Amino acid sequence: MMDFAIFWDWLSFAVRWLHVITGIAWIGSSFYFVALDLGLRQRPGMPAGAFGEEWQVHGGGFYHIQKYLVAPAEMPEHLTWFKWESYATWLSGFAMLCVVYYAGADLFLIDPNVLPMSVPVGILLSMATIGVGWVVYDLLCRSPLGKSDTGLMLVLYCVLVFIAWGLTHLFTGRAAFLHLGAITATIMSANVFMVIIPNQKIVVADLIAGRKPDPKYGKIAKQRSLHNNYLTLPVLFLMLSNHYPLAFGTQFNWVIASLVFIIGVLIRHYFNTVHKRAGNPHWTWLGALVLFIIIIWLSTVPKVLTGEPKASASADIYIASAHFPAVRDTVLGRCSMCHAQEPVYEGIYHAPKGVMLDTDADIANHAREIYLQAGRSHAMPPANVSQITDKERALLVAWFEGAGK
Repeated sequence: MMDFAIFWDWLSFAVRWLHVITGIAWIGSSFYFVALDLGLRQRPGMPAGAFGEEWQVHGGGFYHIQKYLVAPAEMPEHLTWFKWESYATWLSGFAMLCVVYYAGADLFLIDPNVLPMSVPVGILLSMATIGVGWVVYDLLCRSPLGKSDTGLMLVLYCVLVFIAWGLTHLFTGRAAFLHLGAITATIMSANVFMVIIPNQKIVVADLIAGRKPDPKYGKIAKQRSLHNNYLTLPVLFLMLSNHYPLAFGTQFNWVIASLVFIIGVLIRHYFNTVHKRAGNPHWTWLGALVLFIIIIWLSTVPKVLTGEPKASASADIYIASAHFPAVRDTVLGRCSMCHAQEPVYEGIYHAPKGVMLDTDADIANHAREIYLQAGRSHAMPPANVSQITDKERALLVAWFEGAGK
Protein backbone atom coordinates (compact mmCIF):
# COMPACT_ATOMS: atom_id res chain seq x y z
CA MET A 1 0.00 0.00 0.00
CA MET A 2 2.87 2.35 0.79
CA ASP A 3 4.43 1.71 -2.64
CA PHE A 4 1.09 2.33 -4.33
CA ALA A 5 0.60 5.59 -2.43
CA ILE A 6 4.02 6.80 -3.55
CA PHE A 7 3.29 5.80 -7.15
CA TRP A 8 -0.09 7.55 -7.08
CA ASP A 9 1.41 10.73 -5.67
CA TRP A 10 4.02 10.82 -8.43
CA LEU A 11 1.33 10.05 -11.02
CA SER A 12 -0.63 13.04 -9.77
CA PHE A 13 2.47 15.21 -10.04
CA ALA A 14 3.27 13.96 -13.56
CA VAL A 15 -0.26 14.56 -14.84
CA ARG A 16 -0.31 18.04 -13.32
CA TRP A 17 3.07 18.81 -14.90
CA LEU A 18 1.85 17.59 -18.29
CA HIS A 19 -1.27 19.74 -17.95
CA VAL A 20 0.82 22.83 -17.23
CA ILE A 21 3.13 22.14 -20.21
CA THR A 22 0.30 21.62 -22.69
CA GLY A 23 -1.60 24.57 -21.25
CA ILE A 24 1.39 26.85 -21.79
CA ALA A 25 1.65 25.66 -25.40
CA TRP A 26 -2.05 26.26 -26.06
CA ILE A 27 -2.32 29.60 -24.32
CA GLY A 28 0.93 30.81 -25.84
CA SER A 29 -0.15 30.06 -29.40
CA SER A 30 -3.62 31.49 -28.73
CA PHE A 31 -2.29 34.77 -27.34
CA TYR A 32 0.22 35.05 -30.16
CA PHE A 33 -2.32 34.63 -32.95
CA VAL A 34 -4.79 37.03 -31.34
CA ALA A 35 -2.07 39.67 -31.09
CA LEU A 36 -0.97 38.92 -34.66
CA ASP A 37 -4.52 39.13 -36.01
CA LEU A 38 -5.16 42.47 -34.30
CA GLY A 39 -1.86 43.89 -35.52
CA LEU A 40 -2.36 43.13 -39.23
CA ARG A 41 -2.08 46.09 -41.59
CA GLN A 42 -3.12 46.56 -45.20
CA ARG A 43 -0.96 48.15 -47.87
CA PRO A 44 -1.16 48.67 -51.66
CA GLY A 45 0.15 45.86 -53.80
CA MET A 46 -0.70 42.98 -51.50
CA PRO A 47 -1.40 39.57 -53.12
CA ALA A 48 -4.98 38.90 -54.25
CA GLY A 49 -7.13 37.74 -51.34
CA ALA A 50 -4.67 38.88 -48.67
CA PHE A 51 -6.40 40.72 -45.83
CA GLY A 52 -3.36 42.12 -44.08
CA GLU A 53 0.26 41.59 -43.17
CA GLU A 54 2.67 42.05 -40.30
CA TRP A 55 6.45 42.29 -40.00
CA GLN A 56 7.94 40.87 -36.80
CA VAL A 57 11.41 40.33 -35.42
CA HIS A 58 12.37 37.50 -33.07
CA GLY A 59 15.28 35.21 -32.43
CA GLY A 60 17.68 37.15 -34.60
CA GLY A 61 15.51 37.10 -37.72
CA PHE A 62 12.61 38.86 -39.43
CA TYR A 63 9.22 37.35 -40.24
CA HIS A 64 6.81 38.56 -42.93
CA ILE A 65 3.33 37.23 -42.26
CA GLN A 66 0.25 37.61 -44.46
CA LYS A 67 -3.30 36.56 -43.62
CA TYR A 68 -6.01 35.38 -46.02
CA LEU A 69 -9.56 35.65 -44.68
CA VAL A 70 -10.79 32.70 -46.75
CA ALA A 71 -7.79 31.03 -48.39
CA PRO A 72 -5.01 31.78 -50.88
CA ALA A 73 -5.51 31.06 -54.55
CA GLU A 74 -3.50 27.84 -54.22
CA MET A 75 -2.95 25.60 -51.24
CA PRO A 76 0.62 25.67 -49.89
CA GLU A 77 2.57 22.42 -49.86
CA HIS A 78 2.89 22.52 -46.08
CA LEU A 79 0.12 23.73 -43.78
CA THR A 80 0.53 23.77 -39.98
CA TRP A 81 -2.61 23.14 -37.92
CA PHE A 82 -2.76 24.48 -34.39
CA LYS A 83 -5.05 22.04 -32.61
CA TRP A 84 -3.13 19.42 -30.65
CA GLU A 85 -2.14 21.94 -27.98
CA SER A 86 -5.83 22.36 -27.17
CA TYR A 87 -6.65 18.66 -27.24
CA ALA A 88 -3.66 17.68 -25.11
CA THR A 89 -4.50 20.36 -22.54
CA TRP A 90 -8.07 19.10 -22.15
CA LEU A 91 -7.07 15.43 -22.02
CA SER A 92 -4.35 16.03 -19.43
CA GLY A 93 -6.76 18.20 -17.42
CA PHE A 94 -9.39 15.47 -17.41
CA ALA A 95 -6.73 12.95 -16.38
CA MET A 96 -5.82 15.19 -13.45
CA LEU A 97 -9.50 15.46 -12.53
CA CYS A 98 -9.68 11.64 -12.42
CA VAL A 99 -6.44 11.15 -10.47
CA VAL A 100 -7.06 13.85 -7.85
CA TYR A 101 -10.80 14.50 -7.58
CA TYR A 102 -12.37 11.20 -8.62
CA ALA A 103 -9.87 8.93 -6.89
CA GLY A 104 -10.00 11.20 -3.83
CA ALA A 105 -13.71 12.05 -4.07
CA ASP A 106 -14.33 11.64 -0.33
CA LEU A 107 -11.83 14.40 0.44
CA PHE A 108 -11.81 16.72 -2.55
CA LEU A 109 -15.08 16.32 -4.45
CA ILE A 110 -17.92 15.52 -2.07
CA ASP A 111 -18.85 17.50 1.03
CA PRO A 112 -21.73 15.88 2.97
CA ASN A 113 -22.42 19.27 4.56
CA VAL A 114 -23.10 20.71 1.10
CA LEU A 115 -24.87 17.78 -0.59
CA PRO A 116 -24.70 14.19 0.68
CA MET A 117 -24.02 11.73 -2.17
CA SER A 118 -22.11 8.56 -2.90
CA VAL A 119 -18.80 8.60 -4.75
CA PRO A 120 -20.24 7.16 -8.02
CA VAL A 121 -23.04 9.74 -7.97
CA GLY A 122 -20.55 12.53 -7.33
CA ILE A 123 -18.36 11.45 -10.26
CA LEU A 124 -21.34 11.13 -12.62
CA LEU A 125 -22.63 14.54 -11.51
CA SER A 126 -19.18 16.00 -12.13
CA MET A 127 -19.05 14.65 -15.68
CA ALA A 128 -22.63 15.77 -16.33
CA THR A 129 -21.95 19.37 -15.30
CA ILE A 130 -18.96 19.55 -17.64
CA GLY A 131 -20.92 18.13 -20.57
CA VAL A 132 -24.06 20.19 -19.98
CA GLY A 133 -21.99 23.36 -19.75
CA TRP A 134 -20.72 22.86 -23.30
CA VAL A 135 -24.16 21.96 -24.67
CA VAL A 136 -25.79 25.09 -23.21
CA TYR A 137 -22.98 27.29 -24.51
CA ASP A 138 -23.07 25.77 -28.01
CA LEU A 139 -26.85 26.10 -28.27
CA LEU A 140 -26.68 29.77 -27.29
CA CYS A 141 -23.99 30.43 -29.91
CA ARG A 142 -26.06 28.73 -32.62
CA SER A 143 -29.25 30.54 -31.61
CA PRO A 144 -30.32 33.91 -33.08
CA LEU A 145 -28.61 35.47 -30.07
CA GLY A 146 -25.29 34.37 -31.58
CA LYS A 147 -25.59 37.07 -34.24
CA SER A 148 -24.86 39.71 -31.59
CA ASP A 149 -21.39 39.33 -30.09
CA THR A 150 -22.13 41.73 -27.22
CA GLY A 151 -25.56 40.29 -26.41
CA LEU A 152 -24.21 36.76 -26.54
CA MET A 153 -21.32 37.58 -24.22
CA LEU A 154 -23.67 39.17 -21.65
CA VAL A 155 -25.99 36.16 -21.65
CA LEU A 156 -23.06 33.76 -21.43
CA TYR A 157 -21.72 35.67 -18.44
CA CYS A 158 -25.06 35.36 -16.66
CA VAL A 159 -25.02 31.63 -17.37
CA LEU A 160 -21.51 31.34 -15.92
CA VAL A 161 -22.57 33.20 -12.77
CA PHE A 162 -25.47 30.78 -12.34
CA ILE A 163 -23.15 27.81 -12.88
CA ALA A 164 -20.71 29.19 -10.30
CA TRP A 165 -23.52 29.51 -7.76
CA GLY A 166 -24.89 26.07 -8.58
CA LEU A 167 -21.54 24.28 -8.32
CA THR A 168 -20.99 25.61 -4.79
CA HIS A 169 -24.24 23.84 -3.85
CA LEU A 170 -23.08 20.53 -5.31
CA PHE A 171 -19.42 20.05 -4.41
CA THR A 172 -16.72 21.24 -2.03
CA GLY A 173 -15.60 24.83 -2.61
CA ARG A 174 -12.31 23.55 -4.00
CA ALA A 175 -14.08 21.23 -6.45
CA ALA A 176 -16.64 23.89 -7.39
CA PHE A 177 -13.90 26.25 -8.56
CA LEU A 178 -12.10 23.47 -10.38
CA HIS A 179 -15.31 22.40 -12.14
CA LEU A 180 -16.10 25.95 -13.18
CA GLY A 181 -12.62 26.06 -14.69
CA ALA A 182 -13.12 22.63 -16.28
CA ILE A 183 -16.45 23.67 -17.81
CA THR A 184 -14.88 26.81 -19.23
CA ALA A 185 -11.84 24.92 -20.51
CA THR A 186 -14.13 22.31 -22.09
CA ILE A 187 -15.98 25.08 -23.90
CA MET A 188 -12.67 26.43 -25.18
CA SER A 189 -11.29 23.07 -26.30
CA ALA A 190 -14.61 21.96 -27.81
CA ASN A 191 -14.69 25.23 -29.75
CA VAL A 192 -11.44 24.16 -31.36
CA PHE A 193 -12.38 20.49 -31.85
CA MET A 194 -16.03 20.86 -32.91
CA VAL A 195 -16.19 24.28 -34.60
CA ILE A 196 -12.94 26.01 -35.49
CA ILE A 197 -10.99 23.08 -36.96
CA PRO A 198 -14.00 21.51 -38.79
CA ASN A 199 -14.82 24.90 -40.35
CA GLN A 200 -11.22 25.30 -41.47
CA LYS A 201 -11.28 21.81 -42.98
CA ILE A 202 -14.42 22.70 -44.95
CA VAL A 203 -12.64 25.73 -46.37
CA VAL A 204 -9.57 23.65 -47.29
CA ALA A 205 -11.71 20.95 -48.92
CA ASP A 206 -13.60 23.55 -50.99
CA LEU A 207 -10.34 25.09 -52.10
CA ILE A 208 -8.87 21.75 -53.16
CA ALA A 209 -12.07 20.93 -55.07
CA GLY A 210 -11.94 24.25 -56.88
CA ARG A 211 -14.99 25.68 -55.11
CA LYS A 212 -15.13 29.16 -53.59
CA PRO A 213 -15.23 28.76 -49.79
CA ASP A 214 -18.14 30.30 -47.91
CA PRO A 215 -16.89 33.16 -45.68
CA LYS A 216 -19.45 32.24 -42.99
CA TYR A 217 -17.24 29.41 -41.75
CA GLY A 218 -14.42 31.82 -41.01
CA LYS A 219 -16.80 34.23 -39.28
CA ILE A 220 -18.17 31.53 -36.98
CA ALA A 221 -14.67 30.28 -36.15
CA LYS A 222 -13.53 33.81 -35.39
CA GLN A 223 -16.39 34.33 -32.92
CA ARG A 224 -15.49 31.14 -31.05
CA SER A 225 -11.83 32.10 -31.09
CA LEU A 226 -12.74 35.47 -29.58
CA HIS A 227 -14.58 33.71 -26.75
CA ASN A 228 -11.54 31.52 -26.10
CA ASN A 229 -9.38 34.62 -25.93
CA TYR A 230 -11.47 36.25 -23.20
CA LEU A 231 -11.97 33.04 -21.19
CA THR A 232 -8.29 32.15 -20.87
CA LEU A 233 -7.32 34.28 -17.86
CA PRO A 234 -10.32 33.29 -15.69
CA VAL A 235 -9.55 29.62 -16.40
CA LEU A 236 -5.98 30.11 -15.19
CA PHE A 237 -7.25 31.72 -11.97
CA LEU A 238 -9.70 28.88 -11.34
CA MET A 239 -7.07 26.22 -11.96
CA LEU A 240 -4.66 27.88 -9.52
CA SER A 241 -7.31 28.65 -6.91
CA ASN A 242 -7.13 25.27 -5.18
CA HIS A 243 -3.92 26.51 -3.51
CA TYR A 244 -5.70 29.55 -2.02
CA PRO A 245 -8.54 28.74 0.38
CA LEU A 246 -9.60 32.38 0.73
CA ALA A 247 -10.76 32.12 -2.88
CA PHE A 248 -12.69 28.84 -2.85
CA GLY A 249 -13.38 28.15 0.83
CA THR A 250 -15.32 31.22 1.89
CA GLN A 251 -19.00 32.13 1.98
CA PHE A 252 -19.11 34.22 -1.20
CA ASN A 253 -16.82 32.00 -3.29
CA TRP A 254 -19.25 31.94 -6.21
CA VAL A 255 -19.33 35.76 -6.31
CA ILE A 256 -15.52 35.80 -6.26
CA ALA A 257 -15.45 33.40 -9.22
CA SER A 258 -17.96 35.57 -11.09
CA LEU A 259 -15.89 38.73 -10.59
CA VAL A 260 -12.76 36.93 -11.79
CA PHE A 261 -14.38 36.55 -15.23
CA ILE A 262 -14.86 40.31 -15.42
CA ILE A 263 -11.25 40.91 -14.38
CA GLY A 264 -10.08 38.55 -17.11
CA VAL A 265 -12.16 40.35 -19.72
CA LEU A 266 -10.79 43.75 -18.62
CA ILE A 267 -7.18 42.60 -18.85
CA ARG A 268 -7.66 40.95 -22.24
CA HIS A 269 -9.48 44.06 -23.49
CA TYR A 270 -6.44 46.13 -22.61
CA PHE A 271 -4.00 43.91 -24.48
CA ASN A 272 -6.33 43.43 -27.44
CA THR A 273 -6.74 47.20 -27.76
CA VAL A 274 -3.00 47.79 -27.55
CA HIS A 275 -2.23 45.07 -30.10
CA LYS A 276 -4.81 46.61 -32.39
CA ARG A 277 -3.04 49.96 -31.98
CA ALA A 278 -6.35 51.50 -30.94
CA GLY A 279 -5.09 53.22 -27.81
CA ASN A 280 -4.08 52.41 -24.23
CA PRO A 281 -7.20 51.90 -22.09
CA HIS A 282 -5.43 52.16 -18.73
CA TRP A 283 -8.82 52.34 -17.01
CA THR A 284 -9.08 48.56 -17.42
CA TRP A 285 -6.28 48.05 -14.89
CA LEU A 286 -7.98 50.37 -12.41
CA GLY A 287 -11.23 48.44 -12.89
CA ALA A 288 -9.42 45.14 -12.38
CA LEU A 289 -7.75 46.45 -9.22
CA VAL A 290 -11.06 47.66 -7.76
CA LEU A 291 -12.68 44.30 -8.45
CA PHE A 292 -9.72 42.48 -6.89
CA ILE A 293 -10.03 44.60 -3.74
CA ILE A 294 -13.73 43.70 -3.64
CA ILE A 295 -12.74 40.03 -3.93
CA ILE A 296 -10.38 40.39 -0.96
CA TRP A 297 -13.17 41.95 1.06
CA LEU A 298 -15.68 39.28 0.04
CA SER A 299 -13.27 36.56 1.16
CA THR A 300 -13.22 37.97 4.70
CA VAL A 301 -16.80 39.19 5.22
CA PRO A 302 -17.90 40.38 7.69
CA LYS A 303 -14.45 41.29 9.01
CA VAL A 304 -11.38 42.20 6.97
CA LEU A 305 -8.26 40.15 7.68
CA THR A 306 -5.91 41.71 10.19
CA GLY A 307 -2.91 40.49 8.20
CA GLU A 308 0.12 38.40 9.02
CA PRO A 309 1.68 38.51 12.44
CA LYS A 310 4.40 41.11 12.85
CA ALA A 311 7.89 40.02 11.90
CA SER A 312 9.03 40.18 15.55
CA ALA A 313 6.29 37.85 16.72
CA SER A 314 7.30 34.25 17.43
CA ALA A 315 5.48 31.02 17.97
CA ASP A 316 5.61 31.65 21.72
CA ILE A 317 2.85 34.25 21.58
CA TYR A 318 0.44 31.64 20.20
CA ILE A 319 1.33 29.11 22.87
CA ALA A 320 0.99 31.79 25.56
CA SER A 321 -2.52 32.68 24.41
CA ALA A 322 -5.35 31.85 26.80
CA HIS A 323 -7.09 30.19 23.85
CA PHE A 324 -4.22 27.80 23.14
CA PRO A 325 -5.32 24.83 25.30
CA ALA A 326 -8.71 24.75 23.55
CA VAL A 327 -7.06 25.32 20.16
CA ARG A 328 -4.65 22.45 20.78
CA ASP A 329 -7.53 20.12 21.62
CA THR A 330 -9.35 21.22 18.47
CA VAL A 331 -6.33 20.73 16.20
CA LEU A 332 -5.41 17.39 17.71
CA GLY A 333 -8.98 16.20 17.42
CA ARG A 334 -9.79 17.58 13.96
CA CYS A 335 -6.48 17.82 12.08
CA SER A 336 -3.77 15.56 13.48
CA MET A 337 -5.23 12.33 12.10
CA CYS A 338 -3.60 13.42 8.80
CA HIS A 339 -1.06 16.03 9.89
CA ALA A 340 1.12 13.83 12.06
CA GLN A 341 4.32 11.82 11.93
CA GLU A 342 2.19 8.70 11.52
CA PRO A 343 -1.22 9.63 10.05
CA VAL A 344 -4.10 7.39 11.04
CA TYR A 345 -6.63 8.54 8.43
CA GLU A 346 -7.26 5.78 5.90
CA GLY A 347 -5.34 6.29 2.66
CA ILE A 348 -3.03 9.00 4.09
CA TYR A 349 0.52 7.72 4.55
CA HIS A 350 2.40 11.00 4.80
CA ALA A 351 1.31 14.31 6.30
CA PRO A 352 -0.06 16.46 3.43
CA LYS A 353 2.64 18.91 2.28
CA GLY A 354 4.76 17.71 5.22
CA VAL A 355 2.73 19.80 7.68
CA MET A 356 2.81 18.29 11.19
CA LEU A 357 0.29 19.42 13.80
CA ASP A 358 0.78 16.91 16.60
CA THR A 359 2.89 19.00 19.01
CA ASP A 360 2.46 22.41 20.65
CA ALA A 361 5.40 23.82 18.68
CA ASP A 362 4.06 22.51 15.36
CA ILE A 363 0.64 24.04 16.00
CA ALA A 364 2.13 27.41 16.95
CA ASN A 365 4.51 27.43 13.96
CA HIS A 366 1.59 26.86 11.59
CA ALA A 367 -0.76 29.33 13.29
CA ARG A 368 -1.26 31.44 10.18
CA GLU A 369 -2.03 28.44 7.96
CA ILE A 370 -4.49 27.08 10.54
CA TYR A 371 -6.12 30.51 10.76
CA LEU A 372 -6.54 30.90 7.00
CA GLN A 373 -7.46 27.36 6.04
CA ALA A 374 -9.58 26.25 8.99
CA GLY A 375 -10.56 29.52 10.67
CA ARG A 376 -11.21 32.16 8.04
CA SER A 377 -12.11 29.63 5.34
CA HIS A 378 -13.53 26.11 5.25
CA ALA A 379 -10.73 24.69 3.10
CA MET A 380 -9.61 22.40 5.91
CA PRO A 381 -10.39 19.74 6.80
CA PRO A 382 -11.22 18.67 3.20
CA ALA A 383 -14.98 18.17 2.88
CA ASN A 384 -14.97 18.76 6.67
CA VAL A 385 -14.37 15.02 7.19
CA SER A 386 -13.55 15.53 10.86
CA GLN A 387 -16.70 17.65 11.42
CA ILE A 388 -15.06 20.75 12.82
CA THR A 389 -17.80 23.07 14.09
CA ASP A 390 -18.40 26.76 13.44
CA LYS A 391 -17.68 27.42 17.12
CA GLU A 392 -14.29 25.73 16.79
CA ARG A 393 -13.49 27.75 13.66
CA ALA A 394 -14.38 30.93 15.56
CA LEU A 395 -12.01 29.79 18.32
CA LEU A 396 -9.15 29.46 15.81
CA VAL A 397 -9.84 32.98 14.54
CA ALA A 398 -9.96 34.45 18.03
CA TRP A 399 -6.73 32.64 18.94
CA PHE A 400 -4.76 33.95 15.96
CA GLU A 401 -6.12 37.49 15.95
CA GLY A 402 -5.80 37.89 19.72
CA ALA A 403 -2.29 36.49 20.07
CA GLY A 404 0.13 38.94 21.65
CA LYS A 405 -2.55 41.43 22.65
